[in-house]
Amino acid sequence: MVKRRHSCHLQHSFAKDFTAEVRYVGTRGVHLDVQNRINRRALVSEQAFLPTFLQQPSQAEVDGLGTTLTGLRAPGSFIPEFANAGFNQNNIIVDSPNGYSIYHGLQTQLNRRFSNGLMFQAAYTYSRNIDNSTADFFSTSLTPRRPQDFQNWDAERSVSPLSRTHRFTVAAVYDLPYFKHGNWLMRNIVGNWGFSPVYTYESPQWATVQSAVDANLNGDSAGDRAIFNAGGVRGTGSGVTPLCQSTMPSFGVCGEHDFDATAGPPGPGNFDSFPFLVGYSANNPNAQYIVAGAGALATGSRNTLATQPTNDFSLATYKDINISERFRFRIGAQFANILNHPQYIPGSNPGQGLGVNDVTSFITGPNSTSYLNYLTPGNAIFNNPKAVFASNARTIGLVAKFTF
Repeated sequence: MVKRRHSCHLQHSFAKDFTAEVRYVGTRGVHLDVQNRINRRALVSEQAFLPTFLQQPSQAEVDGLGTTLTGLRAPGSFIPEFANAGFNQNNIIVDSPNGYSIYHGLQTQLNRRFSNGLMFQAAYTYSRNIDNSTADFFSTSLTPRRPQDFQNWDAERSVSPLSRTHRFTVAAVYDLPYFKHGNWLMRNIVGNWGFSPVYTYESPQWATVQSAVDANLNGDSAGDRAIFNAGGVRGTGSGVTPLCQSTMPSFGVCGEHDFDATAGPPGPGNFDSFPFLVGYSANNPNAQYIVAGAGALATGSRNTLATQPTNDFSLATYKDINISERFRFRIGAQFANILNHPQYIPGSNPGQGLGVNDVTSFITGPNSTSYLNYLTPGNAIFNNPKAVFASNARTIGLVAKFTF
């Protein structure tokens, strides 16, 4: 793994209490570890695939299609050189140095030093992070840990799940100036209040729309993406219906595969429709994302589905009681998401200890199936964050400190 970093920094002080900073930070990572299966290949290509129709074709059109799912599967997904050497029973999984990342960020910051009871800091970052891989272990469901095509890393280049185009924060500390010089009772009972508000806005995290099907027939469904319909309604998804030729026996069900040669000749309950399966029809032709069925050509890229942005206002308040010059007692309260504004974002699932200030994407666990359903077109909860993520409801913490 090799990482290179370059940056430049400008700083200017003005109006006695203020400092402004502008920074550019760029990094480039090469030879990053990624997970791969080196003895498997995709059997689907732009020259050989089963078509997916936006409009239901006629049976005559279906009968005219010559490529079947069985025909696509025939060569086998093990690479011949490996298969001839005997490596055709199990996957050879390696951590290979095929990963890379590129980050460019413009960072600006305005500081006001603590003066007359007020200090604040405002910061804005405009950035972009591009990579061809993010996680090399099953640590997130947002983006697969393996490529869609083990032999084509160039197709994995996209915006990274770690990329946040915009991040804006404002944080302040304000000590109320009232009753600072009154008698002991007024100073310590009525006065000595402080407030620390924090506002955060952050662009959404990106996720990969997945078909949850081994579309390219390389023996792995984890990385297979969906079909992108440029004319579809933004953020919508659709499943597909398999299409079979009319030569399929009348007792067969298109898309069914439960044939067992040891159970006798083909018949009801023991049937393989794959020799007759030649394409798919989108259930909703107006959807932006369409499931790529087995043998279909998945045209979607990595990380094209935006989750919801962070839009959070939190507040901490405290009260000091000065018992003497040496002894001080402080009580306070911390209100996370004080406005109780729902934020259904990755990294906010119950029991995981994550929240709006954590950069961790949602991870695997008991809700793994729900996460995949959220990313699969045609599923009832596709692109419905309320069905998957917690809302980051308001939380309150009480604190107390005695100084002596």
